Amino acid sequence: MRVAIAHDWLTNLGGAERVVESLTKLYPDAPIYTSVYDEVRFDKFRDKKVISSFLQRWPFSRRRHQLYPTLRRYAFESFDFSGYDVVITSASAEAKGIITTTETKHIAYIHTPTRYYWSGYENYLENPGYGLLNPLVKLILPRLIQTMRHWDYAAAARADVVVANSQTVSDRIKKYYNREAKVISPPVNVERFTNPHPQDKGYFLVVSRLIPYKRIDLAIQACNELGLPLVVVGKGSELKNLCKIAGKTIQFDTQADDTAVVEYMKNCKAFLFPGCEDFGITPVEAMSAGKPVIAYGKGGASETVEDGKTGILFAQQSKESLKAALTKFGTMTFKHTEITAHASNYSEAVFLSKMEEIIHETTSKE
Repeated sequence: MRVAIAHDWLTNLGGAERVVESLTKLYPDAPIYTSVYDEVRFDKFRDKKVISSFLQRWPFSRRRHQLYPTLRRYAFESFDFSGYDVVITSASAEAKGIITTTETKHIAYIHTPTRYYWSGYENYLENPGYGLLNPLVKLILPRLIQTMRHWDYAAAARADVVVANSQTVSDRIKKYYNREAKVISPPVNVERFTNPHPQDKGYFLVVSRLIPYKRIDLAIQACNELGLPLVVVGKGSELKNLCKIAGKTIQFDTQADDTAVVEYMKNCKAFLFPGCEDFGITPVEAMSAGKPVIAYGKGGASETVEDGKTGILFAQQSKESLKAALTKFGTMTFKHTEITAHASNYSEAVFLSKMEEIIHETTSKE
């Protein structure tokens, strides 16, 4: 089959970009279409054919692609996919809006309906993240949002098949796009965390970007009050604020590389996940290392963490609820072999097998 892959933008490596990386293993010769490509910051695809849009030549597009949400729509609509049998889009924004002929099958893997149009609109409007341009964005966006939503809704209707990365996202797709979506969890590199003899060096662990919605403040406050040792790995806009509220038992590591993260996960007592994510890769990574996860019981973690077996889910996104979960954790025992076995359900091999099955079903239809 002649297969192409399309992704919103390729400017940094995250969970969505790892999906694209995995898909290239299934179809190594497939070109990758994207709005903008920063080959310096993102060198994973140096040996791949990456086709960027006209936005590649626009000012600041590689570092501030957020400046061009409307133009990204035209960028993806301008690509010609008539020479392909299948196009797989990886989208949390405009990539799903590609236009294909009736002969070309379009499979849209959606990480979430465009957050700043739908579920996250109010939060985005409060803090658009454009710095000095924030007042202008707050003035203009409410006047454009209905038009943008209409386009986004129509774009989601163009795909022949829609796939969601979690049941949480599938529910959003039904609500905002009125489409049914099959659920295929994204690939997690579980092999690099597997350890038949994980150790417990007594500390709890957070690995995250330090930004407001991740709610790392809850983990710090809970461990402060309970006097529990906590290691926070990551960096971001909230670092200074989190350092201010951290007590003597809290340690920060802003420089940890992948190797260090593996060691942190293998040696922690448990992994804390107080945020609400579409899927949430880090809890699965921690479970791959045989470690229980204490997570807020909403979003993707509520689907990947088995309460009482591979961790604990706490009901309220609050300090008190997390403190109660940490106290309960001290009375429980977990089998690391069962936790690791559970995490294997989210391996890259499982992801590719399920995607291949979807692609086969789609292309074999009359």
